[in-house]
Amino acid sequence: MEVRLNKFISSTGYCSRRKADELIERGKVKVNGKVVKELGLKINPEKDTVEVEGKILKQKDKKTYIKLYKPRGYLTQLGKDKFGRKTLTDLFKEVGIKEKVFPVGRLDYESEGLLLLTNDGDTANLIMHPKNKVKKTYVVEVKGRVNLEKFNKMKKGIRLEDGFLKPDDIKILKKKKNSTLLEITIHSGQKRVIRRFMKAFGHPVTRLIRTDIGRVKLGDLKPGQWEKVDKKLLPIPKEKKK
Repeated sequence: MEVRLNKFISSTGYCSRRKADELIERGKVKVNGKVVKELGLKINPEKDTVEVEGKILKQKDKKTYIKLYKPRGYLTQLGKDKFGRKTLTDLFKEVGIKEKVFPVGRLDYESEGLLLLTNDGDTANLIMHPKNKVKKTYVVEVKGRVNLEKFNKMKKGIRLEDGFLKPDDIKILKKKKNSTLLEITIHSGQKRVIRRFMKAFGHPVTRLIRTDIGRVKLGDLKPGQWEKVDKKLLPIPKEKKK
């Protein structure tokens, strides 16, 4: 039975479908010893040999789902960083994650909190796809005290350089002497969007913690701690009846 090349790669747990497409375009994927750059190419997993970045891939049956509290100071990527910064590969070794999993989405280097990990590329693709609008909640500490006028403007949203952003929900949790603690829920997947949103209102972020992805919650996990998650809890949209 033939399947799309990017779907096969993601099913092995190597990376998500989106990342697989990037690797194909960059000439990092070989089928039967030949480099392929054709997106949408179909292969037969039982007959064809697929090699990604020098590694021959084999399909896996058992799917794994993990929630991890990513600490600050780690890049949300596997492998080594060319600037020597720590990555998830380093973190996995430190906290004992031996499963071959990849991150579902990302968290900035200086951000922390809930990160989903899996070897199930199809599920990862569903969670990350913009059309499914999976909501994510963050607790954010910003510089300065957010007044009522500014808060009301935040609720209405603002246009950033890559589009308009209006939070699904936003609350002030606490006002401190020189900072404000807020809870923000969004479904956008734009890069560093919370930081850019708050900076646009004159309140740069000093700490950002992701607490929820759909129904999956960070809970009592501390930085570096992790646990398995039941697939039933993952924010996977139900297929619409035709």
